[in-house]
Amino acid sequence: MLATTVPMMDLRLQYEPLREEILREVAAVLDSQQVCDGPACRKLEAQIVEYCRVPHAVAVSSGTDAITVTLMAMDLGCGDEVITSPFTFFATAGSMWRRGVRPVFADINPQTFNLDPRKIEEKITENTRAIMPVHLFGQMADMDAIRAIADAHGLKVIEDAAQAIGSAAHGVGPGQRSAAAILSFYPTKNLGGAGDGGMVLTPDAELAERVRTFRNHGALADDHPQKVALGGRYRHEEVGGNFRMDSVNAAYLSVKLPHLERWHEARRRNAALYNELLAGIDDLQTPVIADGNVSIYNQYVVRTPRRDALMEHLREQQVGCAVYYPLSLHEQPCFECLSYHRGDFPESERAADEVLALPIFPELTEEQVRHVADAVRGFFG
Repeated sequence: MLATTVPMMDLRLQYEPLREEILREVAAVLDSQQVCDGPACRKLEAQIVEYCRVPHAVAVSSGTDAITVTLMAMDLGCGDEVITSPFTFFATAGSMWRRGVRPVFADINPQTFNLDPRKIEEKITENTRAIMPVHLFGQMADMDAIRAIADAHGLKVIEDAAQAIGSAAHGVGPGQRSAAAILSFYPTKNLGGAGDGGMVLTPDAELAERVRTFRNHGALADDHPQKVALGGRYRHEEVGGNFRMDSVNAAYLSVKLPHLERWHEARRRNAALYNELLAGIDDLQTPVIADGNVSIYNQYVVRTPRRDALMEHLREQQVGCAVYYPLSLHEQPCFECLSYHRGDFPESERAADEVLALPIFPELTEEQVRHVADAVRGFFG
C-alpha cells in the first residue's frame, strides 16, 4: 500500500459533518409520515428556486425522469425530433427514445466537450421541435448561440443540466432563459441525494403546472381550482407517470444545499491546482473553460491519446480515475436503427477514446491533489 491513496470519490467525507442534522430532518419526515412528495419536497423546491434564480422548480424522482416528464409536458412524442449531443450519459437520448422522440445528434466542441452550435443548423428538419444541449462536466454549453438558432427556427431549448447546478454562462444559469432545464441529484453529483432525485426548472408557469400534473399520473393537484370544481381526487385529464420525489431524499438535499457553493469553490480550487501542476505536458489537455463561463467541475476531465495506458498507470499508483464516456451514443447498439455510423461524429468519437476524469471532490486534500498530479507527470516522464 502506498503512503498516499486517492479515491475517485468518497461520499462519506461529505456526509459525516452533516450527519446529525440530516438525521434530525429525516426523522422529522418519518415522524410526520408524509414521506412521498410531501412538505419536505415543497421546501426543497423553494430552496432551489432561490438558489437557481428561476421562477419555478418541480421536484421529481430522478434526472432521467425530469427529462421524460418535461418531454411529456411539452407534448413531444412520436415523429418529433430533438437535436442533442452524442457525447453524454445515456439518459439524455434514452428518455427521448422512450417517448418516441427521435434523438438527432450533432457533434461536440473538442475543447469543452459540449454541443457545437456550428453543427446544429444542418441537423434541423421539418420535424425538429427542440434542442437539448448538455452542460457536460459542470460547464454550460454556448447558450447564446444555441438560443439564437432556436429562436430563428421556432424551437424550444431544454437544458440537460444534470451535471451543472450552480454553473453559469455570462451570468445566466440553467433554466433562466430557456423553456426548461433539468437537474439530477444522483448521489455522485455536486448536490447528491440519498438515492435518485431530480428537478425541472422553468420560467414558464403553465409548463411547471403541467410537469406537476404529469409527475402524479396526470392528476391535477388537490388544490387545483378545476379539480376542486370537478369533484376531488382521482380525476386524470391526461396519462402521466409516477415521477414523485421521496420526502426523505428532499430533506437530505435541503440540509446539503446551503453548503453547495462552498463545495463548488473547493472543486474550483482543486481544479486550479491541477491546472498549475499539469501545465506543459505534451499530449495532455486539461479542462478548457470557455470565456464567461463559471464551471462547477462535476468532473475534472483531461484528455490524451494515451488514455488507457495512463488509466492503468494511475490505478497502479492508487489513484482513482474514470472514463465518462467510453462510447458515443450514436454507437450504442440500441440506437443502431438510427443509421449512424463510426465516423459520423469524429470529435465525439475521439473524446470517447481520450477522456479521463481525475478526482475532484471537495474534500480532497492538497497532498492528494499533488499525489495525483505527480502520478500523471510520472507517466508522461
